[in-house]
Amino acid sequence: MEQKSFFARWRANFATGLVIVLPGVVSIMLLIWLFFTISNITDTLLIFIPKTITHQNNGDGRMYWYWSLVALLVAILLISVAGRLARNYFGKKMIEWVERVLMHVPLLNKFYGAIRQVNEAFTTGKKDSFKTVVLVEFPREGMHTIGFITSEQHNEVQQKMKEKVVCVFVPTTPNPTAGFLILVPEEKVIKLDMSVAEGIKYVVSLGSIFPEHGTPSKIQ
Repeated sequence: MEQKSFFARWRANFATGLVIVLPGVVSIMLLIWLFFTISNITDTLLIFIPKTITHQNNGDGRMYWYWSLVALLVAILLISVAGRLARNYFGKKMIEWVERVLMHVPLLNKFYGAIRQVNEAFTTGKKDSFKTVVLVEFPREGMHTIGFITSEQHNEVQQKMKEKVVCVFVPTTPNPTAGFLILVPEEKVIKLDMSVAEGIKYVVSLGSIFPEHGTPSKIQ
C-alpha cells in the first residue's frame, strides 16, 4: 500500500511538474530552433570576415553561435535602415525601382510577387491577400484544419470541374509562412467568424489561443 502510495504521489508530482516545465522548455526549444533557422540566412552577411575567425575547426566547422548573433544583429540593423529609407521620398523611389527590376525578371517575378503577397498578408493584414478564415478537411477526409481563402476566381479550373471551388492556403505550424495550396469545393468549406489576424495567431500558438466566437456556418 505504501509503495502504491509512493508511486501515486510521484505520478501526481511528475504530472504537475510537467504542466509547469513543459511550456517553458518548448518555448526555449522553439526560440533556439528559430535562431538557428534564421542564422542560416543571416550568417552570409559576415562573408567578408575570414572563416578561420567566425567558424569552428579553423574555418571548416559551423559558425560560432556568438558570430551568428552578430550576423542577426547586423540583419536587424540593415532592415531598420531599409525601413527608415522607405519612409522618405528617395528611399521609396529606390524600392519601387528595385521592385520593377525584380518583377521584370522571368520566373523570379513569380516567386517575388507571391512572397510579397504572403508577407503583406502577415504583416499588414490586407484583406485582398487573405480574405477569410475557413475550416477544411485536410490532409484527408474526417480531419480538419485551419485555412485562408486567397481567391475565388479560377476561370480555367471552373470550366473543367463540375463544382465551384475556392483557393485555400493551409499554413503549417508554428511557421505559417509555409504551407499547402489546395482547391476545395465551395460547399465543403466552413467559414469561421475569426479574423485573419486571429487565425494566424491560432496557427502560430499551436492551437492554444482560440478566439471565442459563435457557431461556424457554411461559406456564403
